[in-house]
Amino acid sequence: MVNATLVTSFLLLGFSEDPELQTLCGLLFLLMYLVALISNLLIVTVLTLDPQLQAPMYFFLKNLSLLDISLVSVPIPKFILNSLTHNNSISIPGCALQLFLMTSFSGGETFILTAMSYDRYVAICCPLHYEAIMNDDACMLMAGVSWALAGLFGALYIAGTFSGPFCGSSVIPEFFCNVPSLLKIFCSVTFLVVYPSLGIAMCLGLSCCVCIVFSYVHILSAVLRIPSRKSQCKAFSTCLPHLLVFTIFILSACMVYLRPQADAPTVIDRLPAVFYTVLPPILNPVIYTLRNGDIKWGLRRLLSALHVHQRPFI
Repeated sequence: MVNATLVTSFLLLGFSEDPELQTLCGLLFLLMYLVALISNLLIVTVLTLDPQLQAPMYFFLKNLSLLDISLVSVPIPKFILNSLTHNNSISIPGCALQLFLMTSFSGGETFILTAMSYDRYVAICCPLHYEAIMNDDACMLMAGVSWALAGLFGALYIAGTFSGPFCGSSVIPEFFCNVPSLLKIFCSVTFLVVYPSLGIAMCLGLSCCVCIVFSYVHILSAVLRIPSRKSQCKAFSTCLPHLLVFTIFILSACMVYLRPQADAPTVIDRLPAVFYTVLPPILNPVIYTLRNGDIKWGLRRLLSALHVHQRPFI
């Protein structure tokens, strides 16, 4: 029997009920947020201003950094504010907006990572036709479709998750609104409305994963046929960062959305949500910068230009 008490707002559980620990968590997340924000803004700035970094791979990397900035900026500032003010409540419209933006930006990352895998596939498996296939119009179209599908992805989740009332407990055992936690307090009589939209959204995500795996199977096969060991290492070096970023993002997302929800979650149970929201935006710039000599040289050129510009006139 459905609980007659309808939920009108939510309480984000966070990591602690102790005000001092809440403040400490808020300051820690503020530090992580600034690191993610500054590092990704730096990548976007370099890839935008440096004329030597305008290849399709860097165009998609810039889109990925913009999505990282957007994704981390949805839940973290709200959590920092809640921790510092010791007020963990969030309205239903606020929760719906947060869920829409997070699922949209997460979907956008998945679609952009799929486009990046296709770019690497064409570069390695069809090198003679690379410039013709991955021209400016094709790159803009792929990026535009990725952002548009991301909005559709978020809308499908919203349509399913907020298609009916919530009953019983108003506590969300995370520091942001996510689908598994909301479905636990969703009125069971309306579940038939939820499944189609969530099923379509999951099919979109699964299709992207299949495309990425398919691309890398062909990439690996093509690289292993290259006779030169040096050429093999160079080909792998352009694919390894993307594959590593994709693996971290997918694993962290699966830990949040596919693991069983505990009735009384501990702090350890809430850590996957941190990995999902904070870890990829922090690690992605590091992975691409350390593994890509062109980006490192671009950073040096940018810093040199800033140093020359700031040098006082004598």
